[in-house]
Amino acid sequence: MKQPIVWRVLVLVLTASVILSACSGKASPTAKAIGGTVWVADEEGNSITVINAATNQVITTLNGIEGPHNLQVAPDGKTVWAVSGHDALAVMIDANTYKVHGVVQTGMEPAHITVSPDGKTAYATNGADNSVTVIDVDSMTATATIPVGESPHGQRPSPDGRWVYVANIKSNTVSVIDTQTNTIVADIEVGQAPVQVGFSPDGKYVYFSLNGENALGKVEVATRSVVGKVSVGVGPVQVFVTPDNKYVLVANQGTNEKPSTTVSIVDVATYKVVSTLETGDGAHGVVIDPSGRYAYITNIYGNTVSVIDIEQKSVVATIPSGAAPNGISFSGLPANPPSSPAVQLEIPEGDMMDMPEMAP
Repeated sequence: MKQPIVWRVLVLVLTASVILSACSGKASPTAKAIGGTVWVADEEGNSITVINAATNQVITTLNGIEGPHNLQVAPDGKTVWAVSGHDALAVMIDANTYKVHGVVQTGMEPAHITVSPDGKTAYATNGADNSVTVIDVDSMTATATIPVGESPHGQRPSPDGRWVYVANIKSNTVSVIDTQTNTIVADIEVGQAPVQVGFSPDGKYVYFSLNGENALGKVEVATRSVVGKVSVGVGPVQVFVTPDNKYVLVANQGTNEKPSTTVSIVDVATYKVVSTLETGDGAHGVVIDPSGRYAYITNIYGNTVSVIDIEQKSVVATIPSGAAPNGISFSGLPANPPSSPAVQLEIPEGDMMDMPEMAP
Protein backbone atom coordinates (compact mmCIF):
# COMPACT_ATOMS: atom_id res chain seq x y z
CA MET A 1 0.00 0.00 0.00
CA LYS A 2 1.33 3.42 -0.95
CA GLN A 3 2.10 5.85 1.87
CA PRO A 4 0.15 9.15 1.84
CA ILE A 5 2.10 12.06 0.34
CA VAL A 6 2.06 13.99 3.64
CA TRP A 7 3.58 11.01 5.48
CA ARG A 8 6.34 10.61 2.90
CA VAL A 9 7.21 14.31 3.11
CA LEU A 10 7.37 14.09 6.91
CA VAL A 11 9.76 11.12 6.71
CA LEU A 12 12.02 13.00 4.28
CA VAL A 13 12.11 16.05 6.56
CA LEU A 14 12.99 13.98 9.62
CA THR A 15 15.70 12.09 7.72
CA ALA A 16 17.26 15.32 6.49
CA SER A 17 17.20 16.69 10.03
CA VAL A 18 19.07 13.66 11.36
CA ILE A 19 21.70 13.90 8.59
CA LEU A 20 22.25 17.62 9.19
CA SER A 21 22.58 17.02 12.92
CA ALA A 22 25.13 14.26 12.38
CA CYS A 23 27.18 16.47 10.07
CA SER A 24 27.08 19.58 12.21
CA GLY A 25 30.33 18.66 14.00
CA LYS A 26 28.99 19.59 17.45
CA ALA A 27 30.34 17.36 20.18
CA SER A 28 28.55 16.49 23.36
CA PRO A 29 29.73 18.38 26.47
CA THR A 30 31.90 15.44 27.56
CA ALA A 31 33.09 14.24 24.14
CA LYS A 32 36.85 14.11 23.56
CA ALA A 33 37.83 16.59 20.86
CA ILE A 34 41.63 16.51 21.12
CA GLY A 35 44.53 14.18 20.52
CA GLY A 36 47.89 13.95 22.23
CA THR A 37 49.55 12.28 25.16
CA VAL A 38 49.59 12.89 28.90
CA TRP A 39 52.78 11.96 30.77
CA VAL A 40 52.67 11.34 34.53
CA ALA A 41 55.55 10.90 37.01
CA ASP A 42 54.64 8.23 39.56
CA GLU A 43 57.02 9.09 42.37
CA GLU A 44 56.46 6.11 44.64
CA GLY A 45 55.85 3.74 41.75
CA ASN A 46 59.29 4.51 40.25
CA SER A 47 57.48 4.77 36.96
CA ILE A 48 55.96 7.02 34.31
CA THR A 49 52.38 6.52 33.17
CA VAL A 50 51.64 7.34 29.51
CA ILE A 51 48.01 8.21 28.69
CA ASN A 52 46.24 8.59 25.33
CA ALA A 53 44.48 11.96 25.63
CA ALA A 54 41.97 11.07 22.91
CA THR A 55 40.64 8.05 24.80
CA ASN A 56 41.73 8.69 28.40
CA GLN A 57 43.27 5.22 28.43
CA VAL A 58 46.71 4.23 29.74
CA ILE A 59 48.99 3.33 26.81
CA THR A 60 51.95 2.01 28.76
CA THR A 61 53.98 2.32 31.94
CA LEU A 62 57.70 3.10 31.84
CA ASN A 63 59.65 1.61 34.74
CA GLY A 64 63.18 2.22 35.98
CA ILE A 65 63.48 5.85 37.17
CA GLU A 66 63.80 5.92 40.95
CA GLY A 67 61.53 8.46 42.58
CA PRO A 68 60.49 10.55 39.54
CA HIS A 69 59.15 13.67 41.19
CA ASN A 70 58.39 15.69 38.11
CA LEU A 71 58.60 15.53 34.33
CA GLN A 72 58.26 17.86 31.34
CA VAL A 73 57.56 17.34 27.64
CA ALA A 74 59.95 19.29 25.40
CA PRO A 75 58.32 22.02 23.25
CA ASP A 76 58.51 19.89 20.09
CA GLY A 77 56.91 16.94 21.90
CA LYS A 78 59.62 14.53 20.74
CA THR A 79 61.30 14.03 24.11
CA VAL A 80 60.27 13.92 27.75
CA TRP A 81 62.48 14.96 30.68
CA ALA A 82 62.13 13.51 34.16
CA VAL A 83 64.09 13.90 37.38
CA SER A 84 65.05 11.10 39.75
CA GLY A 85 64.92 12.41 43.29
CA HIS A 86 66.59 9.22 44.50
CA ASP A 87 69.55 9.19 42.11
CA ALA A 88 69.92 12.95 41.49
CA LEU A 89 69.51 12.62 37.74
CA ALA A 90 67.80 14.36 34.86
CA VAL A 91 66.71 11.79 32.28
CA MET A 92 65.74 12.49 28.66
CA ILE A 93 63.39 9.94 27.08
CA ASP A 94 62.52 9.57 23.40
CA ALA A 95 58.73 9.98 23.31
CA ASN A 96 58.36 7.73 20.28
CA THR A 97 60.66 4.80 21.10
CA TYR A 98 60.50 5.03 24.91
CA LYS A 99 64.26 4.71 25.06
CA VAL A 100 66.54 6.80 27.27
CA HIS A 101 68.38 9.36 25.16
CA GLY A 102 70.75 10.35 27.97
CA VAL A 103 71.18 11.35 31.61
CA VAL A 104 72.72 14.32 33.37
CA GLN A 105 73.63 14.57 37.04
CA THR A 106 71.82 17.26 39.01
CA GLY A 107 72.10 18.47 42.58
CA MET A 108 70.60 16.55 45.49
CA GLU A 109 66.87 15.83 45.57
CA PRO A 110 65.85 17.40 42.25
CA ALA A 111 62.20 18.40 42.34
CA HIS A 112 61.09 20.01 39.08
CA ILE A 113 62.52 20.06 35.59
CA THR A 114 61.45 22.36 32.76
CA VAL A 115 62.62 23.03 29.22
CA SER A 116 63.13 26.46 27.66
CA PRO A 117 60.66 27.49 24.92
CA ASP A 118 63.35 27.05 22.26
CA GLY A 119 64.09 23.54 23.53
CA LYS A 120 67.82 24.22 23.96
CA THR A 121 68.09 24.36 27.76
CA ALA A 122 66.66 22.39 30.67
CA TYR A 123 66.45 23.58 34.27
CA ALA A 124 66.23 21.42 37.39
CA THR A 125 65.59 22.65 40.92
CA ASN A 126 67.65 20.90 43.60
CA GLY A 127 65.66 20.91 46.81
CA ALA A 128 68.47 19.79 49.12
CA ASP A 129 71.19 21.94 47.53
CA ASN A 130 69.25 25.21 47.24
CA SER A 131 70.24 25.49 43.61
CA VAL A 132 69.14 25.16 39.99
CA THR A 133 71.06 23.02 37.50
CA VAL A 134 71.27 24.39 33.94
CA ILE A 135 71.54 21.71 31.24
CA ASP A 136 72.57 22.13 27.62
CA VAL A 137 70.23 19.84 25.69
CA ASP A 138 72.41 19.26 22.62
CA SER A 139 75.48 18.16 24.56
CA MET A 140 73.56 16.67 27.49
CA THR A 141 75.84 18.37 30.00
CA ALA A 142 75.27 20.54 33.05
CA THR A 143 76.65 23.99 32.22
CA ALA A 144 75.88 25.96 35.38
CA THR A 145 74.67 25.65 38.95
CA ILE A 146 72.76 28.70 40.20
CA PRO A 147 72.20 29.32 43.94
CA VAL A 148 68.61 30.24 44.80
CA GLY A 149 66.50 30.31 47.97
CA GLU A 150 66.03 27.61 50.56
CA SER A 151 64.26 24.43 49.43
CA PRO A 152 63.55 25.40 45.81
CA HIS A 153 60.72 23.40 44.31
CA GLY A 154 58.58 24.38 41.32
CA GLN A 155 59.90 26.59 38.55
CA ARG A 156 59.02 27.60 35.01
CA PRO A 157 60.59 29.72 32.25
CA SER A 158 58.79 32.76 30.89
CA PRO A 159 57.04 32.34 27.51
CA ASP A 160 59.88 34.25 25.80
CA GLY A 161 62.56 32.26 27.66
CA ARG A 162 64.07 35.41 29.20
CA TRP A 163 63.47 34.47 32.85
CA VAL A 164 63.06 31.44 35.06
CA TYR A 165 60.97 31.95 38.21
CA VAL A 166 61.71 29.57 41.10
CA ALA A 167 59.48 28.97 44.14
CA ASN A 168 61.57 28.60 47.33
CA ILE A 169 59.41 26.89 49.95
CA LYS A 170 61.40 27.63 53.11
CA SER A 171 62.61 31.10 52.10
CA ASN A 172 59.08 32.33 51.33
CA THR A 173 60.51 33.83 48.14
CA VAL A 174 60.43 33.49 44.39
CA SER A 175 63.85 33.79 42.74
CA VAL A 176 64.18 35.35 39.29
CA ILE A 177 66.91 33.90 37.05
CA ASP A 178 68.24 35.84 34.07
CA THR A 179 68.66 33.08 31.48
CA GLN A 180 71.19 35.09 29.47
CA THR A 181 73.66 35.29 32.36
CA ASN A 182 72.45 32.38 34.54
CA THR A 183 72.37 34.67 37.57
CA ILE A 184 69.75 35.67 40.13
CA VAL A 185 68.47 39.20 39.50
CA ALA A 186 65.80 39.29 42.23
CA ASP A 187 64.36 37.44 45.21
CA ILE A 188 60.73 38.43 45.67
CA GLU A 189 59.13 38.06 49.10
CA VAL A 190 55.77 36.46 48.34
CA GLY A 191 54.35 34.79 51.46
CA GLN A 192 54.27 31.45 53.24
CA ALA A 193 55.68 28.38 51.49
CA PRO A 194 55.45 29.04 47.74
CA VAL A 195 55.51 25.69 45.93
CA GLN A 196 55.04 26.27 42.19
CA VAL A 197 54.71 29.10 39.67
CA GLY A 198 52.84 29.57 36.40
CA PHE A 199 53.18 32.34 33.81
CA SER A 200 50.33 34.08 32.05
CA PRO A 201 50.51 33.37 28.29
CA ASP A 202 51.62 36.95 27.58
CA GLY A 203 54.39 36.72 30.18
CA LYS A 204 53.20 39.78 32.09
CA TYR A 205 52.29 37.97 35.32
CA VAL A 206 53.46 35.00 37.36
CA TYR A 207 51.03 33.14 39.61
CA PHE A 208 52.28 31.09 42.56
CA SER A 209 50.78 28.74 45.12
CA LEU A 210 51.21 29.64 48.79
CA ASN A 211 50.95 26.29 50.50
CA GLY A 212 51.26 27.83 53.96
CA GLU A 213 48.50 30.39 53.36
CA ASN A 214 46.02 28.37 51.28
CA ALA A 215 46.25 31.08 48.68
CA LEU A 216 47.21 31.91 45.10
CA GLY A 217 49.51 34.91 44.65
CA LYS A 218 50.26 37.08 41.63
CA VAL A 219 53.47 38.90 40.69
CA GLU A 220 53.79 41.55 38.00
CA VAL A 221 56.88 40.68 35.95
CA ALA A 222 57.71 44.26 34.95
CA THR A 223 57.88 45.51 38.56
CA ARG A 224 58.65 42.18 40.28
CA SER A 225 56.08 43.00 42.92
CA VAL A 226 53.17 41.08 44.43
CA VAL A 227 49.95 42.55 43.05
CA GLY A 228 47.32 40.13 44.33
CA LYS A 229 46.35 37.19 46.52
CA VAL A 230 43.19 35.09 46.67
CA SER A 231 42.21 32.27 49.04
CA VAL A 232 41.88 28.82 47.47
CA GLY A 233 41.67 25.29 48.90
CA VAL A 234 43.83 23.68 51.57
CA GLY A 235 47.49 23.08 50.75
CA PRO A 236 47.72 24.36 47.16
CA VAL A 237 50.59 22.95 45.09
CA GLN A 238 50.73 23.25 41.30
CA VAL A 239 49.17 26.04 39.24
CA PHE A 240 48.52 26.44 35.50
CA VAL A 241 47.04 29.26 33.40
CA THR A 242 44.66 28.51 30.54
CA PRO A 243 46.00 29.37 27.05
CA ASP A 244 43.33 32.07 26.62
CA ASN A 245 44.46 33.73 29.88
CA LYS A 246 40.96 33.40 31.34
CA TYR A 247 41.52 31.11 34.30
CA VAL A 248 44.20 29.90 36.70
CA LEU A 249 43.75 26.35 37.96
CA VAL A 250 45.14 25.48 41.40
CA ALA A 251 45.46 21.92 42.73
CA ASN A 252 44.82 21.70 46.47
CA GLN A 253 46.68 18.74 47.97
CA GLY A 254 46.23 19.11 51.70
CA THR A 255 48.30 16.56 53.66
CA ASN A 256 48.63 12.80 53.76
CA GLU A 257 46.76 12.77 57.08
CA LYS A 258 44.08 15.18 55.81
CA PRO A 259 44.04 15.11 52.03
CA SER A 260 42.36 17.91 50.16
CA THR A 261 40.42 16.78 47.11
CA THR A 262 39.76 19.92 45.09
CA VAL A 263 40.90 22.12 42.25
CA SER A 264 40.16 25.85 42.46
CA ILE A 265 39.40 27.73 39.24
CA VAL A 266 40.32 31.41 39.57
CA ASP A 267 38.99 33.98 37.13
CA VAL A 268 41.91 36.14 35.93
CA ALA A 269 39.82 39.27 35.30
CA THR A 270 38.12 39.38 38.71
CA TYR A 271 40.80 37.42 40.59
CA LYS A 272 38.14 35.42 42.39
CA VAL A 273 37.47 31.69 42.69
CA VAL A 274 34.58 30.96 40.33
CA SER A 275 34.46 27.18 40.78
CA THR A 276 35.77 24.48 43.10
CA LEU A 277 35.79 20.95 41.68
CA GLU A 278 36.15 17.64 43.51
CA THR A 279 38.89 15.56 41.86
CA GLY A 280 40.64 13.02 44.09
CA ASP A 281 42.72 12.58 47.22
CA GLY A 282 45.68 14.94 47.22
CA ALA A 283 45.18 16.97 44.04
CA HIS A 284 48.75 17.90 43.17
CA GLY A 285 49.84 18.36 39.54
CA VAL A 286 48.10 20.41 36.85
CA VAL A 287 48.52 20.64 33.11
CA ILE A 288 46.18 22.03 30.43
CA ASP A 289 46.09 20.90 26.81
CA PRO A 290 47.06 23.56 24.22
CA SER A 291 43.45 23.99 23.08
CA GLY A 292 42.47 25.01 26.61
CA ARG A 293 39.57 22.56 26.75
CA TYR A 294 40.87 20.00 29.23
CA ALA A 295 42.95 20.04 32.40
CA TYR A 296 44.65 16.98 33.85
CA ILE A 297 45.15 16.64 37.61
CA THR A 298 47.33 14.13 39.46
CA ASN A 299 45.81 12.91 42.72
CA ILE A 300 48.93 11.96 44.65
CA TYR A 301 47.18 10.07 47.48
CA GLY A 302 44.55 8.50 45.23
CA ASN A 303 46.84 7.13 42.50
CA THR A 304 44.64 8.58 39.77
CA VAL A 305 44.51 11.36 37.17
CA SER A 306 41.35 13.44 36.87
CA VAL A 307 40.30 15.03 33.58
CA ILE A 308 38.47 18.35 33.84
CA ASP A 309 36.37 19.88 31.08
CA ILE A 310 37.23 23.52 31.75
CA GLU A 311 34.33 24.93 29.73
CA GLN A 312 31.79 22.76 31.55
CA LYS A 313 33.67 23.04 34.86
CA SER A 314 33.24 19.35 35.55
CA VAL A 315 35.33 16.19 35.95
CA VAL A 316 34.72 13.98 32.91
CA ALA A 317 37.13 11.09 33.51
CA THR A 318 39.28 9.43 36.16
CA ILE A 319 42.31 7.42 35.00
CA PRO A 320 44.40 5.02 37.12
CA SER A 321 48.12 5.75 37.40
CA GLY A 322 51.14 4.41 39.24
CA ALA A 323 51.76 5.05 42.93
CA ALA A 324 51.84 8.69 44.07
CA PRO A 325 51.39 10.47 40.73
CA ASN A 326 53.16 13.80 41.00
CA GLY A 327 54.32 15.85 38.02
CA ILE A 328 52.30 15.86 34.80
CA SER A 329 52.86 17.19 31.29
CA PHE A 330 51.03 17.23 27.93
CA SER A 331 52.29 16.51 24.43
CA GLY A 332 50.33 17.39 21.31
CA LEU A 333 51.84 14.37 19.55
CA PRO A 334 50.09 11.01 19.76
CA ALA A 335 52.02 8.36 21.65
CA ASN A 336 53.32 5.30 19.87
CA PRO A 337 51.72 2.18 21.40
CA PRO A 338 54.51 -0.17 22.52
CA SER A 339 54.48 -3.91 22.05
CA SER A 340 54.15 -4.37 25.82
CA PRO A 341 51.94 -2.69 28.43
CA ALA A 342 55.12 -2.06 30.47
CA VAL A 343 58.53 -0.88 29.30
CA GLN A 344 61.76 -1.12 31.28
CA LEU A 345 63.92 1.99 30.87
CA GLU A 346 67.65 1.40 30.66
CA ILE A 347 69.44 4.08 32.67
CA PRO A 348 73.10 4.29 31.57
CA GLU A 349 75.80 4.40 34.22
CA GLY A 350 79.14 6.17 34.12
CA ASP A 351 78.10 8.73 31.48
CA MET A 352 77.18 11.49 33.91
CA MET A 353 79.25 14.65 34.01
CA ASP A 354 80.50 16.22 37.20
CA MET A 355 78.45 19.15 38.40
CA PRO A 356 79.90 22.58 37.53
CA GLU A 357 81.03 24.85 40.33
CA MET A 358 78.34 26.92 42.07
CA ALA A 359 78.11 30.44 40.67
CA PRO A 360 78.98 33.17 43.16
